[in-house]
Amino acid sequence: MGKRGRRGQSQLLSTLSKKQKKHLRDFGEEHPFYDRVSKREEKPQICQLSESSASSDSESEAGSEEPEHISGYHRLLATLKNVSEEEEEEEEEEDEEDEDSDGDDAEVSGGEDADSDASVEEMAAGPTGLQEDVALSDDPKEKGGEGAPGPSQESPEEFTDAKHESLFSLETNFLEDGTGGNSAQEGAQDPFLQHVNKELKEKEIQAIATNPKTTREIKWPILGQLVFSSRFQKLETFKPPKDVNTESLHLQKPLEATWAKTNSQFLSGPQNSSSCFTPLQKELFSIMNSYHDLFYPERTALRNGEEIRHVYCLHVLNHVLKANAQVLGNNGRRRSLKFGVGDDDDFRDQGLTRPKVLIVVPFREAALRIVQLFISLLEGDSKKKIIVSNKKRFQGEYGSDPEERPPNLKRPEDYEAVFVGNIDDHFRIDILIASPLGLRTIIGGEGEKKRDFDFLSSIELLIIDQADIYLMQNWEHVLHLMKHMNLLPLDSHGVDFSRVRMWSLHNWAKYYRQTLLFGGLQDAQINSVFNQYCVNFQGQVTVRNAPMTGSISHVLVQLPHVFQKMEVESLASAIDTRFNFFVNKILPQYRDAVMSHTLIYVPSYFDFVRLRNYFKKEDLNFTHICEYTQKSGVSRARHFFLQGEKQFLLLTERFHFYKRYTIKGIRNLIFYELPTYPHFYSEVCNMLRATSRGEEAAWTCTVLYSKYDAQRLAAVVGAERAAQMLQSKKSVHLFVTGEK
Repeated sequence: MGKRGRRGQSQLLSTLSKKQKKHLRDFGEEHPFYDRVSKREEKPQICQLSESSASSDSESEAGSEEPEHISGYHRLLATLKNVSEEEEEEEEEEDEEDEDSDGDDAEVSGGEDADSDASVEEMAAGPTGLQEDVALSDDPKEKGGEGAPGPSQESPEEFTDAKHESLFSLETNFLEDGTGGNSAQEGAQDPFLQHVNKELKEKEIQAIATNPKTTREIKWPILGQLVFSSRFQKLETFKPPKDVNTESLHLQKPLEATWAKTNSQFLSGPQNSSSCFTPLQKELFSIMNSYHDLFYPERTALRNGEEIRHVYCLHVLNHVLKANAQVLGNNGRRRSLKFGVGDDDDFRDQGLTRPKVLIVVPFREAALRIVQLFISLLEGDSKKKIIVSNKKRFQGEYGSDPEERPPNLKRPEDYEAVFVGNIDDHFRIDILIASPLGLRTIIGGEGEKKRDFDFLSSIELLIIDQADIYLMQNWEHVLHLMKHMNLLPLDSHGVDFSRVRMWSLHNWAKYYRQTLLFGGLQDAQINSVFNQYCVNFQGQVTVRNAPMTGSISHVLVQLPHVFQKMEVESLASAIDTRFNFFVNKILPQYRDAVMSHTLIYVPSYFDFVRLRNYFKKEDLNFTHICEYTQKSGVSRARHFFLQGEKQFLLLTERFHFYKRYTIKGIRNLIFYELPTYPHFYSEVCNMLRATSRGEEAAWTCTVLYSKYDAQRLAAVVGAERAAQMLQSKKSVHLFVTGEK
């Protein structure tokens, strides 16, 4: 290092207080709270991120030497050690001198932890999610701060620039008279404060492993049958509100003013405070606002998808704004109190890392719509506009190009609704909105050098939207994400432990995390994730309405449906039992040349590979189409099957999900397993009429099922019929559709 560099460092050290020097010695860098600004007042500037995380890291670490690595655990112990009374008195006197001498040079503060840059960045990239890869970089200032620690390591008197704090506040930046806090009476009734301030006891946590799950059912007017459950001793249920208004919901400003206009497209009649929710939104938000976990399996892109997206975006911003207001309020209280007076536990308002909310969506188009909703909810009719960094780049990468869509492409309405816009499933924006695949690339796996899951340690609100689509992508990514939620971080990331909530330090964050799971169907894999990984102490709420009429009622062709029941000993043996049953009992009936034009619909790709290999081994006359088949291969397979040159066609469900091609030439149909989506059953059956040549009388349809397919069976034939079929001693059941 040159003389100029050493001279700069000596000048820097001379300006540091005793506590600042101690932090520099312990952590190898300045405390993120102490950001230097010029003496003259300047307009706040938005932090622009560099294109590479490497350059960001190098800038943040410039001018400080890297000490020997100290584990976060030892840093925690060092931070929690009591300071002697003499040291406190010396530091207080030193801080008072600094205040008198520095005056206007006090650090500008704002945001969550009185960090101006962090606040502006959260304004531009946190709630609106526009700065790509912000908190997913390795910069501890970005990732650690609930990140930027508060002023606990310096006396409150050193922070005097309360005037500029409001300019950087996520909450008060949109208010004319906002104060960033609530009255004591309102706070006592606020569901957010009741939830985060609840102190669980260790014996309650230990009892979870042995406590049986308590359940209670209740019926609501719109949501229908609800199942309340909990492994904690106390299970509370509640009835839906008869009428709601924004005042009774404890909405944080400016949401109480902007929500009605943002949600107006779903409302009918004059807009007022008592009718700013649809009936569905009213019941959903009452559950969200109570901080219960929620699984709603009746979300559809055509009917209520946008309606649901609006209401959970409201809940997300309400949570983030309240959390920010709590931090700002505590910052103000700490400044007003004399140093050494009061209990530090009164100011615990943060987690071990900065991110609080994670929204998981399947495609970029969904992320774009969420960001637009955030902007709309924060701006409203206000003349103050949100400063959005990289907005043009974001819209370019996450928007859609009309020229990419073929002009003559015709698909079902539900397909058009799901696959609208940019359907790239590999993305992440900050850490607020991400796809399972985008998160998987960051979290990494065992043995990988570059992996990071610390940013998931303090997630307080997890939303998984359109969960059924992940079954068509890669469900393993969802499982991988859930396994890494709310783990203790491997590094401290410069966090101020005196501001961290005790339940976060105890590694109990998963018991406080609220999970909202929205999907389009009841599925065993989705149910398993909700039951296994959602352990919120408030309890879980599942919407469980049995389908009265199945999708078989939408089959328009005259067709006999033969349902063959397999006897399966266990769930683990179901895959092999199904294969052996098909090979030994079903396939021999179709080997004859008379049974040509046979389509075999296979939901699982692994079953598809197994069948394809068996057909090759047996030298059967077949062709196949899966999601990985090239376009030319698809055309050849469809042509050979239509002309009868190939007797069998193996078709995967994921191909049908992504393409929705009409397969012509089908005369015999075999469902190797019931479809994941019930309406796929009627869609595939109705393909038989695409090439009707008078052979309708010879059409056949065979379906394989077992007792472990109860949910899918009920969705196809209806709940009552499914119960009869599963309890019956008969193994074959016949349905006939399209009768005149």
